[in-house]
Amino acid sequence: MPQKKQTVSLVLGSGGARGLAHVGVIHWLEANNFEIKSISGCSIGAAIGGAYAMGNMDTFVTWLNDYKPTDMYKMLDFMFGKGGFVKGDKVMDTIKTRIGSDLIENLPIKFTAVAADISKEEEVWLKDGPLCDAIRASISLPLFFTPYELNGVKLVDGGILNPTPIEPTLNDNTDLTIVVNLGGVPEVKPVKKEEKKDPWQRKLDSYLNIMKKYRNKTSNEWSMMYVADQSFNAMQNTIAQQKMKMHPPDFVIDIPRNKCNTLEFEKSKEMIDFGYEMAEKIIKK
Repeated sequence: MPQKKQTVSLVLGSGGARGLAHVGVIHWLEANNFEIKSISGCSIGAAIGGAYAMGNMDTFVTWLNDYKPTDMYKMLDFMFGKGGFVKGDKVMDTIKTRIGSDLIENLPIKFTAVAADISKEEEVWLKDGPLCDAIRASISLPLFFTPYELNGVKLVDGGILNPTPIEPTLNDNTDLTIVVNLGGVPEVKPVKKEEKKDPWQRKLDSYLNIMKKYRNKTSNEWSMMYVADQSFNAMQNTIAQQKMKMHPPDFVIDIPRNKCNTLEFEKSKEMIDFGYEMAEKIIKK
């Protein structure tokens, strides 16, 4: 007789390109007799989780594997004075072609995307309506993407209030709750004197009139992007730890927050493989 699958509520955290580790975790669960019955995701976690719930995660990942840094710049519809540097329409048009679009309530897996209403300082759980609208709201990284207006409310990245949104899964009738936290303790890496910028980063820096080379955190000179990225990561990690103390999951898979930078999507294969390895190490043990 085949062994009964254990059912899982999966919580996918925010953290930009590190979220490709979510894909590796999902692949491990599928290969080891687990059934994902519920997903709660924030930011990149909402995008990956939504793609999986739609049955199109592998198509989405194939596109990311073929991704080149210059492709990101082509998708950035820059603007100023509207709440962010990037409008986000081009990004969502691209995502729609890879993920598809359906109503959340029609998905075969329970799905919640978490965004934030900063005017009321509260989380917004998006559990119905168009999937792509929910993803767009949840990925609205402050200052980078413009806020997304949904049902008359301007929403931003849910990670500012709840980067590992476990609460939407608390009433699930599943065997296990597994959290993938993208703000884990940093890896110890050799210190480099300086790092080369990829082409899209150079374009963005030029647009922001940042002419100095990006340097790592041991340098005396930090770029605006580095300061913003690390500040957001520090905030998210503190909140995530507090939330998980309040509602401890069965397993937490921590991805080091310096494993890759927020927008280094060209490292998709590396991050997917790392997520698989971490799931093997933590859950199988």
